[in-house]
Amino acid sequence: MKAGNGAHFEQAYNAQAAVDTDSRLIVGQRVTNAPNDKQQLRPTVATIPAAVAATVREVLADSGFVSQAEISELERDGKLTVYAAVEKTSHHRSVCDLERREDPVPPPPDAPVLERLRYRLRTRAGRAIYRLRQQTVEPVFGIIKAAMGFRQFLLRGEQKVALEWTLVTLAYNLRRLHRLQLAG
Repeated sequence: MKAGNGAHFEQAYNAQAAVDTDSRLIVGQRVTNAPNDKQQLRPTVATIPAAVAATVREVLADSGFVSQAEISELERDGKLTVYAAVEKTSHHRSVCDLERREDPVPPPPDAPVLERLRYRLRTRAGRAIYRLRQQTVEPVFGIIKAAMGFRQFLLRGEQKVALEWTLVTLAYNLRRLHRLQLAG
């Protein structure tokens, strides 16, 4: 993969995780050698076991996963709704963000994917749903990196790295299940 400013390449892998918003358990995971996430949303959602996938209604993804083809395919049968940022916004809240405002007029059913995504995040309900992404998947990667100390793969080759990522996510889930048991 290109690294730094793109002037050199490094042997690297792109680790993906699908995380449940309620329990913060990793419900699907995979590794790819793709340098970005543009084509990774559908394959990552596909790693969720059928028993769990049957209950999934919404997929929350950051702007790096936005691909019109991928999102159209996921939403084709109407069982899933994708919430993903398509506009760059500041991480800091402004007075405008705090003001009450009416939800915008919905786009027509045949509107392009990006227009539908933009509309969803402009609604009050859509913003509330999308906010869950920040407190769901980001802490999982933070815990794996900081608390568990996993910052790089030790093995070489995509198949071995995939096995290593499976073990890391399993260890995370065991740790999380222990915490959930103590809390419950």
